[in-house]
Amino acid sequence: MARLARTAGLTDIQQEILSTVRDFVDKEIIPVATELEHRDEYPQAIVDGLKELGLFGLMIPEEYGGLGESLLTYALCVEEIARGWMSVSGIINTHFIVAYMLKQHGTEEQKEYFLPRMAAGDVRGAFSMSEPGLGSDVSAITSKAVKDGDEYVLNGQKMWLTNGGTSTLVAVLVRSDEGHPEGTAPHKSMTTFLVEKEPGFGEVRPGLTIPGKIDKMGYKGVDTTELIMDGLRIPANRVLGGATGRGFYQMMDGVEVGRVNVAARGCGVAQRAFELGVQYAQQRHTFGKPIAQHQAIQFKLAEMATKVEAAHAMMVNAARKKDSGERNDLEAGMAKYLASEYCKEVVEDAFRIHGGYGFSKEYEIERLYREAPMLLIGEGTAEIQKMIIGRRLLEEYRFQG
Repeated sequence: MARLARTAGLTDIQQEILSTVRDFVDKEIIPVATELEHRDEYPQAIVDGLKELGLFGLMIPEEYGGLGESLLTYALCVEEIARGWMSVSGIINTHFIVAYMLKQHGTEEQKEYFLPRMAAGDVRGAFSMSEPGLGSDVSAITSKAVKDGDEYVLNGQKMWLTNGGTSTLVAVLVRSDEGHPEGTAPHKSMTTFLVEKEPGFGEVRPGLTIPGKIDKMGYKGVDTTELIMDGLRIPANRVLGGATGRGFYQMMDGVEVGRVNVAARGCGVAQRAFELGVQYAQQRHTFGKPIAQHQAIQFKLAEMATKVEAAHAMMVNAARKKDSGERNDLEAGMAKYLASEYCKEVVEDAFRIHGGYGFSKEYEIERLYREAPMLLIGEGTAEIQKMIIGRRLLEEYRFQG
């Protein structure tokens, strides 16, 4: 086990799970990640391995066939997986956000129907909030659901759907005015629908189209897509929780889990960048000695390691806060903000240590350099995190004058 980013107070079971995942990452992900990433190839063999390990059911309660583990265990597993290849952690992240939302907010029928198959990895989850003209302003959603008998008819276009092609269940947030009179606050007239579909691209069920993969700078392998609804009919029993108007709160609860996940991904990528940098610094010689013996490089390594430790500590704190049942939007926002910013900085320092070779696709750091920026915008930009943090601080430190 590496010296950095250790977590105190883990149970024997948690340590065994993490050891198993780390061994899988070292043997099955790191050796093939760069090649698959350069080909933008979906890592099917890796996903099958994660399914065999039971990772898709990690946080799903045992009564539904899962392992019943905590968010902390999940986040630490994500950290390890992202250390191998960040795209793989993205494949399980959206799955777990949907599973978490079902566990917390679903009806008993919805839990019994979906969670056992999600735990087995036979149903893969994705969630969809963003739209082409939306950005961070969730209240501006225009996709809409209209009641028609025992069904709802959904129309609209969604954007930035991770696992859009490979998923078979999508939690989709749309506006639903039924039961919510004109003038109702936007966030009180949104509903989450559980949309089942076939994997693949094109028309994956009547009224639902997944056009194809979006070509990205990094974060390759995992499919990122649009989602187009044109007369998509969904039965009323597929409204998450059984009642309309709760979708915004359900999604925000899921996004808190997602922000801990993004923080964990940042920690994992930063750890790998540090490993690559410290290893290369001991192999590369200039002026008659390894560059690791130059004070300038030692300063970089010291700064990188400190950032890895700090980000990991904040991520662990946010996960433990959520596991305790307490509100954790402040801690999750801080962890996501710090981990993503530090990840970018650690990756860039590792890139600088590699010198000209870091610019070559033969070296793994080139891939990390293209992947790190996604964490700056995923699950809310740094500016959004600062808004959340600032508002929560003003709540906690309200001036009594």
